[in-house]
Amino acid sequence: MDIATIVGMVLCAVVVFFGIITGSEGVAALGHFKDLPSVFITLGGSFFCMVSQAKSFPDMIGCLKTFSLALKRKQANEADVIDNIISLSNVARKEGLLALEEAANNIEDDFLKKGIMLIVDGTDPELVRNIMQTELNSVDNRHNEKITFWTNWAGFGPAWGMIGTLIGLVNMLYNMEDMSMIGPNMAVALLTTLYGSLLANWICTPIAFKLKTNNEIEIMVKEVMVEGLLSIQAGENPRVIEEKLKSFLAPSARESMGEEETPEGGEA
Repeated sequence: MDIATIVGMVLCAVVVFFGIITGSEGVAALGHFKDLPSVFITLGGSFFCMVSQAKSFPDMIGCLKTFSLALKRKQANEADVIDNIISLSNVARKEGLLALEEAANNIEDDFLKKGIMLIVDGTDPELVRNIMQTELNSVDNRHNEKITFWTNWAGFGPAWGMIGTLIGLVNMLYNMEDMSMIGPNMAVALLTTLYGSLLANWICTPIAFKLKTNNEIEIMVKEVMVEGLLSIQAGENPRVIEEKLKSFLAPSARESMGEEETPEGGEA
């Protein structure tokens, strides 16, 4: 689990709770922020808008399930991928490209395994790149569909909050005889805007951003795989391949890789 995401969302709720109870009424003020019609208008209206724009109801359910993915920590394992590529390049250099087929049996990543088998089959390098890039684009497109779902919901939340506010204001203006009710009615009307803002800024936008970050990590790892496999197919020196693939990493990550490869008390 991604502790930072969970802690951040919990602390957001704590901040809102603290802001409510610091008024003159204390904890009793929580009752002022509960209004079921406002919840139905804001959450229900925005949710049903998402249903109406979904390709299918199962697709809608799939998008909702990505909430759990945002709570999981995405490991940026570029260094491990580079190590695997270098190992494969050493095998290919010593035993030939056909020896990679046996090495592929120990690889769990389907994308990397597919690329290796394309090389073993003697596929043209340009065709290998096109096939791998097409699959890479498909993965990116599927992920972006889920990201767009949460981004759109973040936009619908405040919009439906404003719709609820306008409904409340119209009802209030039609009942102006009792001046003592203007304040409470106005407060209820504003609650829909509050709910919409919370939906967008507390849930939807952070989830969309986290999914986008995870997608960027996965795409980068797969790009490392593509470049590494094409370099192996071209017969490049393993050391050259390593330096080429390290260019995908941040300077700090490159340094840590160098430290791991340096034997204790030895030289790099």
